[in-house]
Amino acid sequence: MQFFLDSANYREIERWLRQGVIDGVTTNPSIMLKDGVYDIEEGARRICALLGSRPVSVEVTTNDHAEMLKQARVFARWAPNIVVKIPVVNEYGESCLGVIHALNQEGISINTTAILSFNQATLAAKAGATYVSIFAGRVADEGNDPGTVIRQVRQWLDEWDYAAKVLVGSIRAVMDVQNAAIAGAHIVTIPPQFLPKMVDHKYSRDTVRQFNQDAEKAMAQIAQAKMAS
Repeated sequence: MQFFLDSANYREIERWLRQGVIDGVTTNPSIMLKDGVYDIEEGARRICALLGSRPVSVEVTTNDHAEMLKQARVFARWAPNIVVKIPVVNEYGESCLGVIHALNQEGISINTTAILSFNQATLAAKAGATYVSIFAGRVADEGNDPGTVIRQVRQWLDEWDYAAKVLVGSIRAVMDVQNAAIAGAHIVTIPPQFLPKMVDHKYSRDTVRQFNQDAEKAMAQIAQAKMAS
């Protein structure tokens, strides 16, 4: 599976790229504002250049379908690894599947967002989404089990040989990452504050400390043995 970083923080992205664990980036205007990116185009182009061929998701900012198409076409010209985030429905509950389908026909990669159900995911995949983004935290808020939704969508995609990938977002704890992975997500997009928690463990540190202490004692004994001989 893959890990995306849910961030527009250039230094954080660069930091985790150097460690070899980031396969892409997802952003939205709120994330960009929080991370101090005030020019969306400049920020997106800079991140795209940093990531090379890895995908970078940028989100449309309108309810109007025609404006979604217009924005998406502009975004797609910024870099070859741009993926355009289109919600499965707009805030009025109007289907955005036609937008997704039209952009797919033009060869533009689409990350369909705000998916909270199996039905939404299957329709987005049929419309031509590259990624179906299941918002795990919000699924749980509605009293449903995100692991079940993720698992069922993954099984359906595999059974019917759809190319769409299950991308899990709305991550609120390290355990959400683990649960999404176990449920079969192709990708989890992770806020950067969780990666240090994923890699660290108190008993790993204790173990390394013990190794170092033992090694120091052993090296001292080796040195004494050499002097005695």
